[in-house]
Amino acid sequence: MLSFANLKSKIGNRKSKITRGGFSLIEVLIAILLVGLAIVSLVAANSAFTKANGAGVDLSTAEFLIEQIRELTAQLSVVDPQSTTATFGPEEAGLAGYDDLDDFDGANFSPPISSDRVALNAFAGFRQRITVENVSPSNFEQVVADHSSPFVRVTVKIFLNSKEISSASWIRARY
Repeated sequence: MLSFANLKSKIGNRKSKITRGGFSLIEVLIAILLVGLAIVSLVAANSAFTKANGAGVDLSTAEFLIEQIRELTAQLSVVDPQSTTATFGPEEAGLAGYDDLDDFDGANFSPPISSDRVALNAFAGFRQRITVENVSPSNFEQVVADHSSPFVRVTVKIFLNSKEISSASWIRARY
């Protein structure tokens, strides 16, 4: 037999099943907030990765341009073969005539040049600055007067839009 108490409990059970069937407004808002935070974090991470990749490309290009100068000057004598030690710096009118290492002292190339002395127009935003200095035989950090030492330090700095990206130095001996 169905009594009033039984009927009331059946209706109560049915009501509680209906109200417990979905998410509350607060639960939905928290879920939306969490998904939004995850998306914002992914966008920020993607932006940081893109900037880091761009900086890596610039650094790699700068190292390539330094190596071009190193290869270009590797086979050149330190001082002019004709005048030996008379002049420190370029004796010739242009890049094509540079026949020794000290000719490159103070040189700036924009666009940069390759090891074949060809302008690399694809890298027009970059600039190569070359400094050649005589250094002490006992301390390669100490700069001495021109032609007073058989050792020179070649420094190449690479700039991108007036900002230094990379630099390298190496020592050469007069031979």
